[in-house]
Amino acid sequence: MKYIDEFRDGELARRIAARITAEARPDRSYHLMEFCGGHTHAISRYGIKDLLPENVEMVHGPGCPVCVLPIGRIDNAIELATEHGAIVCTYADTMRVPASGGLSLMKAKARGADIRMVYSAADALKLAQDNPQREVVFFAIGFETTTPPTAIVIRQAQALGLANFSVFCNHVLTPAAITHILESPEVRELGTVPLDGFIGPAHVSTVIGSQPYEYFAEEYQRPVVIAGFEPLDVMQAILMLVRQLNEGRAEVENEFTRAVTRDGNEKAKSLVADVFELRPSFEWRGLGEVPYSALRIKEVYADFDAERRFGIVYRPVADNKACECGAILRGVKKPTNCKVFGSVCTPENPIGSCMVSSEGACAAHYTYGRFKDVAIKAAEVVG
Repeated sequence: MKYIDEFRDGELARRIAARITAEARPDRSYHLMEFCGGHTHAISRYGIKDLLPENVEMVHGPGCPVCVLPIGRIDNAIELATEHGAIVCTYADTMRVPASGGLSLMKAKARGADIRMVYSAADALKLAQDNPQREVVFFAIGFETTTPPTAIVIRQAQALGLANFSVFCNHVLTPAAITHILESPEVRELGTVPLDGFIGPAHVSTVIGSQPYEYFAEEYQRPVVIAGFEPLDVMQAILMLVRQLNEGRAEVENEFTRAVTRDGNEKAKSLVADVFELRPSFEWRGLGEVPYSALRIKEVYADFDAERRFGIVYRPVADNKACECGAILRGVKKPTNCKVFGSVCTPENPIGSCMVSSEGACAAHYTYGRFKDVAIKAAEVVG
């Protein structure tokens, strides 16, 4: 199929890898952060790391929306169902994110809470129409990609006069997170997390365009290449970043030209601007409080804001002490640096959020990389 099979051509991938190896200078290292969880998944699934020379290192970023949800927000969603009797609707991956007291949305559902998995925000709106006697809350999460559909259902609910529907908004913003990482002590002061460039997110960029990344290239002198999620997209983006770094350039380049423009989707951005406004601050798992990094519902749509309707009070909750998700999301550690990875913490029994979604670094490595780790260790023992 066009844009699928042709972007998974193994022979072409090896040729791009040979070009990367030829052009990567042996006297320097290249530390490239793939910000988006979709890229993390592709890198693990297709063995891209194995095709790269040793001095080209991929660093995982906080680009998995499920992974960056703090525990306190999951607790709030559970409270909406257990204490306020609401039907809480959300996407599938969110159901298994660990909350306080050994709970998750899935476990709360098993104990009797009315929590339902939906495929879209529109499904939640339909549930509210079909259950006029019940409060229905859509637990909205995600980056800029999933924000426009949430804006649409809020406007539809207002047009319909749907008094039993509201949204618990947890939409977060990509550029603010990238800024926070570049301003972090590990990157800016200590240098313990060297970052030379970024692979920019694909789906997010179809909405916001490539223009917002120009600030990072100019202010922080870090090149950004926006890439699609297919293996050849990622390989080509790595080659483009290596070339920029070799030439001393720090620019925004767009590999994903088949879907991304400089200005993005103007209609989607207009919808979001109509319904949402910036929060002064929002907690991200692993990053802590990040200024102006999330959205809240505007006053004109306050009737459909679950935080206002139910008086939700957010309380920060510390992560499990054994879990290294926070450090992994910041690029400080890798999944295999976590003592509970693959033993206590598995996709079936996740201790941290990075093991929940297929886009999480731990889940991706558990699925595609752990057997290679075992083989390497075995070879070292035999050797």
